[in-house]
Amino acid sequence: MATRKRLSPEESRLAALEAARSLLIETGPQSVTLKAVAGRIGRTHANLLHHFGSAAGLQKALAGHLAEAVCATIADAVRASRAGLGSPREVVDLAFDAFDKEGAGALASWMILTGNEDALTPIVETIHELVDEIAPEEAAHSGNATQVHEETLALVLMAMGDALIGTALARSLGLPDTAARDRAERMLVRSLETVTPPA
Repeated sequence: MATRKRLSPEESRLAALEAARSLLIETGPQSVTLKAVAGRIGRTHANLLHHFGSAAGLQKALAGHLAEAVCATIADAVRASRAGLGSPREVVDLAFDAFDKEGAGALASWMILTGNEDALTPIVETIHELVDEIAPEEAAHSGNATQVHEETLALVLMAMGDALIGTALARSLGLPDTAARDRAERMLVRSLETVTPPA
């Protein structure tokens, strides 16, 4: 008979978040329940209650987990783009994929619709931390510290909207499915073109 590996509390929590992420991507936010995640990782419902307190707590932790992973990747892409090693499109695709393919848009919408008003807090706080981290670098590069805030706001709103209705709306308007991403890329390219490094 196989014995179950004993995980540290942090390993157990991380395993639950990765299982929740898989469920989110595979079957949608409604499937991210304590019971489903417990079954996926071979743990008990009580074990997950200990870590997250409730299904809403699990979903909020998942939102934070997704946001942290995505923001770290976006920060690297922004720096690479500024150094001429990457492209604005890579930054756009990472942001849009976070809300679409990674399920952050569906998760946030589900949490709001089910009455979890602080659902966006982990996502918003993590994005804010990312902006605070790269804004000084941006100010040194462009002389405009608020530009990165404005671009982040526009990019996140576009990515969230695109995840929810982008494909259907683009098709109804006779535009390609990538229309919102294309527009966001043009926004970032124009931003780079208008940057005037400080003297």
